[in-house]
Amino acid sequence: MASPPATHGPRLQMRGVVKRFGATLALDGVDLTVSPGEVHALIGENGAGKSTLMKVLSGAVRPDAGAMHLDGQPFAPAGPLAARAAGVAMIYQELTLAPHLTVEQNLTLGVEHHRLWLIRRRAYRNHVADVLAGLNHPELHPDTPVRRLSPASRQLVEIARALLLDARILVMDEPTSSLGLADIEHLFRVIDGLRQSGVSVVYISHFLEEVQRVADRYTVLRDGRTVGTGRLADATQDQLVELMIGRKLDEMFPQVPHAPGPPVLELKDLLGARMTAGACLTLHRGEILGLAGLVGAGRTELARAVFGLDIVRSGVVRVAGVSRNKHSPANRLSEGVGLLSEDRQSEGLAVGRTVAENVTLSRPAPFTRWGFVSLRGMHRATSRWIDALGIRVRGPNQAVRDLSGGNQQKVALARLLHHDVDVLILDEPTRGIDVASKAQIYRLIGELAARGKAVLVISSYVPELLGICDRIAVMHRGRLVPPRLAKEWTEHAIIAVAAGGREASA
Repeated sequence: MASPPATHGPRLQMRGVVKRFGATLALDGVDLTVSPGEVHALIGENGAGKSTLMKVLSGAVRPDAGAMHLDGQPFAPAGPLAARAAGVAMIYQELTLAPHLTVEQNLTLGVEHHRLWLIRRRAYRNHVADVLAGLNHPELHPDTPVRRLSPASRQLVEIARALLLDARILVMDEPTSSLGLADIEHLFRVIDGLRQSGVSVVYISHFLEEVQRVADRYTVLRDGRTVGTGRLADATQDQLVELMIGRKLDEMFPQVPHAPGPPVLELKDLLGARMTAGACLTLHRGEILGLAGLVGAGRTELARAVFGLDIVRSGVVRVAGVSRNKHSPANRLSEGVGLLSEDRQSEGLAVGRTVAENVTLSRPAPFTRWGFVSLRGMHRATSRWIDALGIRVRGPNQAVRDLSGGNQQKVALARLLHHDVDVLILDEPTRGIDVASKAQIYRLIGELAARGKAVLVISSYVPELLGICDRIAVMHRGRLVPPRLAKEWTEHAIIAVAAGGREASA
């Protein structure tokens, strides 16, 4: 990668940036300064304005007021291509890949070399191969169609696309949300290499421990305004959280009293289409059961088989003591089993539809009479979930695609809660959600267990499993290690089993 041009001043200056969307003031005079070779953390709650600010920087959104300077020169890109040509590269939280194209075609899309209107595919071939080799993932072959890759591998393709450009500024929006521990460590090494070469990185993440490890300085946004900036070495997590939410967070993992009851979901030697070993597991009413493991260990495959999204090759799924031969999402919902998918864009939401339609789509019965749907009833029910989950939205009629990633996740969760199932399978339920909202969702999960609901939480974030679960099981390369009481586990022990498959005592 070529070194960015030398500069003695800030690499990026954004001053007094304002952006309105109708009556909503998304950015209210935001300031941001980033130095050359600096990793700068941009922190804030869902809907605080982080993604909008970065869309202004990348040319995807035009500000209503304010000014930007890049290496001391005025910067006002006419669009994303102009921003990329100036050296601004973006990795969005929601992947922007074309699944029907190959890895190489996705990497070079929009920046192809051509002569006489003919694309010269060989011009970038060596550069693409070098970038992919640097990520150390053999499955990322240039000729592999992206649709065949896992969500984690697709995230790496997004990172490779940004690395392919000689960027001066690289914006990473929740880059580790779909990555496993090994991939996260590798990403941090890549970021350190970028820092050493003089590239500036704007790093957006809700994992504050991750931010403190990788970033040099921070800026906190709240309600579209800059409310704090400084060196991360001088700030504690509690101070950052207080800046983000405007108050102290009393408890990260709220404890709601609940007691496990009789079994409600039982798996016996369950083997799904994409599973490598049969799984046995029992989930009780009023219980929160955690499922840990590295990305690709088989946790999502297990959830898909239980819910009927994948074919069940053998084994038994028993719900409330009854086992049926037909395994499909419709049957599972009728039995009282619901799934929150980790892939909210493809499976969890209809992003072109409104919030109200997404929340009520799977259960319109309460608002239907004589074949007619009561829109007022839909909106009333949706408004209750908006308030309960703290979804930042203009109203029930707003399109889901216009929401931040974290608020989209809350809409997907609201749909499952509206369906009022007895067994909730939550696959990465707090992905892309800010710290305060996580605490709110943890309390909600505890309240569901207190009402006798059974909750299976699949998560790559071990602290939340230890903080909210009654028992925790671990998957390693498709094999399910039997659950133990959460108090019998430590973070080190869980990671040891997930990474090496060996039983580790607390």
